[in-house]
Amino acid sequence: MTLNKIGTFLELDFGRLFVWLRAGLALVCLLAIVGGIVGGAYALLSKQRYTVTTDILINPANLQVVPNDLYPQSAQVDGQLLSARSKERILTSGSVLSRVVDDLDLASDPEFFDADRSRTGTDGAKPDPKLTALKNLAERVSSIADEKSFVTTLMVSAETPAKAILISQDIVKTFQEELASAEASGASRAAAALDGRLGQLKSDVQAAEEKVEAYRRSHNLATSNGQLVSSQTMTQLNGQIVETQSRVIAAQASYDALLAAGANGTNSGPATSEALVALRATANGLRQQIDSQSMTFGPRHPSIVRLKTEYNTVSAQLSAEYARTLRLAKVNLDAAKTSSASLNAKMNDLKGNVFSDSDSEVALRELERDAASKTAIYESFLSRARQITEREQIDSTNVQVISTAVPPKGRSWPPRTVVMIGLGAIGGMILGMLLAITLGIVRDMRLPPNRPDVIASRA
Repeated sequence: MTLNKIGTFLELDFGRLFVWLRAGLALVCLLAIVGGIVGGAYALLSKQRYTVTTDILINPANLQVVPNDLYPQSAQVDGQLLSARSKERILTSGSVLSRVVDDLDLASDPEFFDADRSRTGTDGAKPDPKLTALKNLAERVSSIADEKSFVTTLMVSAETPAKAILISQDIVKTFQEELASAEASGASRAAAALDGRLGQLKSDVQAAEEKVEAYRRSHNLATSNGQLVSSQTMTQLNGQIVETQSRVIAAQASYDALLAAGANGTNSGPATSEALVALRATANGLRQQIDSQSMTFGPRHPSIVRLKTEYNTVSAQLSAEYARTLRLAKVNLDAAKTSSASLNAKMNDLKGNVFSDSDSEVALRELERDAASKTAIYESFLSRARQITEREQIDSTNVQVISTAVPPKGRSWPPRTVVMIGLGAIGGMILGMLLAITLGIVRDMRLPPNRPDVIASRA
C-alpha cells in the first residue's frame, strides 16, 4: 500500500499544487506577517554598522631626495604595480592594525572586545583583549585597489560614523608612519652594515699608506710636489750646468777679446773696466796733443816735455790696469771652468742615483695605486654611510590621501527597515508555501487513492 501511495504522489499535477496552497493560504499569510515582523525587529534591534571609505594614492616611486637614493625607482609598469600592491598590503597588515588598537584603546571598547560575551578557551584561559580586538578590527577593515591606477580605497566599519572615521584616519596615519619606519629601518641596517666595514677598510688604508712610506724610507725616495727629489735635483743641476757653460763661453770670449785688443785697444767688452776705458781715452788724448804740438814746437819745448811726461805716466797706469783686468778675466774664466767641471761631476754621480730611483719608483707607484684605490673605496663607503645615516631622518614616502573619510548617508548593515521587512515577509511567505505543500502531500498520502475529490482534482 505504501508503494502505491508513493506512486500516486509522484503523479501530482499543478492542480493539486494549487489546492494545497489554497488550503494553506492562512499559514502562508501568517508566516509572511511573522517574517516581516522578524525582519523589521532585526533591523531595529541588531547592532548597526556604518562604513566609511578613504581613497589613498599610493605612489610606487618615493620622493627623489638625493640623486643616488637607497631605494631605486623602477621604470617598468610591472615593477611599479608590484611596489604599490606591496605597500597596499601594509595598509591592512597586522602591524598597522595592532598599533591602531593601541592608539585608540580598542581593547577597552565593547564593540571590539566584550568581556561579558567573550568565552574562555578550551584550557580555561581568558582570551587576550588585544588579540580579540585586533581580530574584530581586521574583520571590519578591507581595501580595494583600482586596477587602472595606484589608488586604493580603504573601507572601515563601526557602530557609529564618528568611530569609523576616527579608525580610518588613524589607520591612514599609522600606515604612513609604518612606511616611513620601514624605510628608516632599511636605511639603518644599510648604515650599520657600512659602519661595520668602515673599520676594516680604514685599517686597510692605513696599512697601505704605511707600506708606501716604509718603501720610500728604505729606498730614500724623498718626494716634493709629487716628484722625486733626485729627479728635481737633476733637473735643477742640468739648468745650472747650462748656465755655467754660458758663463764659461762669455768669460772665454771676454778674455780673448782683452788679449786681442791689448793695452791700447779701442774695443771694450764686458770684462773691460771703466778705469781701463778712461785711461785709454786719456792716453789717446795725450798722444793726439803731442802729435799736434810736435808740428809746431820742437821736442824740447816745455809743452812737449810736459805732455810726454803725462803720457808716460798714463801709459804706465794703463799697462798696470790692463794687466789687472786681464788677470781678473783669467780668474773669472778659470772659476767658470772649475764650476762647470764640478757640476758635470755632480751630474755624473747623480745619474746613477736617478736611474736607481726610477726603477724603485715603478714599484712605489704600484704601491701608491693600491693605497689610492683602497682610499677611494674607504671614502666612498664613508660618504655613503653618512648619507644613509642622514637618509634615516627623511620621510620620502609618496602617499597622499585624495579623499578623506566622511559620514555615510546611511548604515551599511543591516539594510533599511523597509527592506528588511520586505525580505522577512518574502522569506516567511516562501516558508509558508513550503509548509503548505508539505502538509498537502502528507494529507494526500494518508487518504485512499480512489477518493472522488482527489480524482476530480486530477481530472
